[in-house]
Amino acid sequence: MRSDRSMRARGAACLAIALAGGMPAAAWASPARLDSGDTAWMLTSVMLVLLMTLPGLALFYGGMVRAKNLLSVLMQCFAITALVSVLWMLYGYSLAFCTAGMQAGVTNLHSIVGGLGRALLAGVRPDTLYGTVPESVFVMFQLTFAIITPALIVGAFAERMKFSALLWFSGLWLTFVYLPMAHMVWSGPGSLLGDLGVLDFAGGTVVHINAGVAGLVACLVIGRRRGYPHTPMPPHNLGYTVVGASLLWLGWFGFNAGSAMAANGSAGMAMLVTQIATAGAALGWLTAEWALHGRPSVLGIVSGAVAGLVAVTPAAGTAGPGGALLLGIAAGVACFFTATRLKYRLGYDDSLDVFGVHAVAGILGGLLTGPLASPALGGFGTVASPLAQLWIQAKGVGFTIGWSAALSFALLKLLDRTVGLRVSDEQELIGLDLALHEERGYNLS
Repeated sequence: MRSDRSMRARGAACLAIALAGGMPAAAWASPARLDSGDTAWMLTSVMLVLLMTLPGLALFYGGMVRAKNLLSVLMQCFAITALVSVLWMLYGYSLAFCTAGMQAGVTNLHSIVGGLGRALLAGVRPDTLYGTVPESVFVMFQLTFAIITPALIVGAFAERMKFSALLWFSGLWLTFVYLPMAHMVWSGPGSLLGDLGVLDFAGGTVVHINAGVAGLVACLVIGRRRGYPHTPMPPHNLGYTVVGASLLWLGWFGFNAGSAMAANGSAGMAMLVTQIATAGAALGWLTAEWALHGRPSVLGIVSGAVAGLVAVTPAAGTAGPGGALLLGIAAGVACFFTATRLKYRLGYDDSLDVFGVHAVAGILGGLLTGPLASPALGGFGTVASPLAQLWIQAKGVGFTIGWSAALSFALLKLLDRTVGLRVSDEQELIGLDLALHEERGYNLS
């Protein structure tokens, strides 16, 4: 998944073979020999990342909505998991990672999106490899990333979108927004942002900025919830939210350390800096909240932890422990202000702070990945200059914001004019659990 220049240089000698088979570009950097240790770690990482969506994100979001909308959030996360899994098999994996026809330094369609050589997972057999692991394992690992990214957006428009619109939006957004972004960052030589030199170890641009910006656009297009911001809408079960956040923290080790694609020192360091940044962000949010509000909250500390997980994601492969701590603290404090002050001042209803946490921490992490990769600042990257890499990162972040905002807006407007985006006022008042699914999250008898 890494897109640094040293990786591309190591892979150049195998370019012809890779293009002939249409294999994922990152496989060029590793010998074509199965390693059982790497495979065991990647199988574990797949399960950890899937755990992040089901039940991690589902519970994290479910606890923060009102009781009448609990099942709707759980249903949305579950349905997205099923839908994306099928689309990934049909064409998603191929469009994201099939590299047939790509050439380093050449700008063409394949610098933006892959080919269809792996559509229906054609050619994926038990003996085909991605580096040192079976390609089937890589397919599954990347699938878990594709699942959680549109699921993250759910939090921005929670409690007011039609279920049919949710399914259409998730499928179209995956196709036209996520798959090209994954290809442009992670598919190796010939990819637009990869050739630019953008560093994104595990998904700062592809996952978090991408989803966070789409969430902001979605909540603006759909509009505020009835009664917002004057009607109190507190989380109905913070216990669920804490359990969900804890599962996200655990699963994120697969997300970040698994992105090394091997059981090696890079995976170990990615795991270490993930823990440090997350702890720093949780304490950063807690401290800011305590100082300004006079008390620390449970929702605050878990939100801070998620901000740290997001911020360290692009830097997990190159930042050192000291840089990770500073990044985490900065993310916790910054996201506290965007989630508790900025959205109320600007008036948008980002229900569960998808933009305030994922986009903001993703942008901060994406930018600081450049300087923190420098050995002079304790990092482990090969950047020539921290400032030069910062500029490259800024271009990658800016491109991602524009890409996600423009395409998400177009898709939402299209759906609003066709299937309609929002439930009726009566359905919103009753709650989506009963109105859309004829079920209750709790038996009140």
